[in-house]
Amino acid sequence: MKQQDPNQKPLEIELSDTEANGTYSNLAMITHSPSEFVFDFIAVMPGVPKARVVKRLVLTPDHAKRLMTALQENVKKYEDQFGTINAKDRPEFPMNFRGPIPMA
Repeated sequence: MKQQDPNQKPLEIELSDTEANGTYSNLAMITHSPSEFVFDFIAVMPGVPKARVVKRLVLTPDHAKRLMTALQENVKKYEDQFGTINAKDRPEFPMNFRGPIPMA
C-alpha cells in the first residue's frame, strides 16, 4: 500500500448544483480507440422511437480500468448488503440503430 505524503493537501472536489441532481440513464454504450474510452450514457423512454445521449465521458485507458475496478468493488459491496443484482444479458427494447453494440 502506497503511503500518503504528509505534506500533500487533500483534494477538494466541488459538485455544482446542476450536477448534484444527477442525470438518469438506462443504457450505456462504450467505444474505444488506442488512446481513449468513450462512455455514452443514454436515456431510452418506452414508446419513443428516438433515444438521447444525456452524458458523454471520455477517459484515458488507465482511468477506464480504474473505473472498472471501482465499479466491480462497489457492485460487490452493494450485493453483500442488498443481495444479488439480477441483470439481463440484453435490453428488452429494440436496438435498430447504427453504432456500436451497447455494453451495459
